[in-house]
Amino acid sequence: QIALQGIILLPLRLISITFLLLLAWLSASIATFCQPGRGFLPLEGWRRRMVQTTLSGLTRTAYFVMGFQVKVKGKVASLPEAPIFVAAPHSSFFDGIVCALTGMPSIVSRAENLSTPVFGTILRSLQPVVVSRQDHDSRKNTVAEITRRALSRGQWPQVI
Repeated sequence: QIALQGIILLPLRLISITFLLLLAWLSASIATFCQPGRGFLPLEGWRRRMVQTTLSGLTRTAYFVMGFQVKVKGKVASLPEAPIFVAAPHSSFFDGIVCALTGMPSIVSRAENLSTPVFGTILRSLQPVVVSRQDHDSRKNTVAEITRRALSRGQWPQVI
């Protein structure tokens, strides 16, 4: 009976996750369509709210469909309280849960991730701090960009 449930649930979960992923891509595409200062200026107004609310909700829903139920104890630090926060170990599939629960902050990501189909568009809408492995000054530039965003007094989203 358990195998029968898996045969039925697996395709339903895959279809649901694919649908949610496509909705997230569509939302990210709309939010970044004709974006002024693409990547160099922070998203503002409806674009920023769309990324934060829509992508956060879709990501939470996708994790729920996959079988994850996350309970948050305490309160997530606001942007003025913590312009930068760290999630550890920052090396797994579960980093997405932290992003969804914290309102889709900017992340630090390698430049190659931006060219990935579907996920690249979603990632671009989060306005990541991009790290290039080919650039020798990349580490210094990344620290400078994180510092610039942290000192922007709320213009940029939190950086995780």
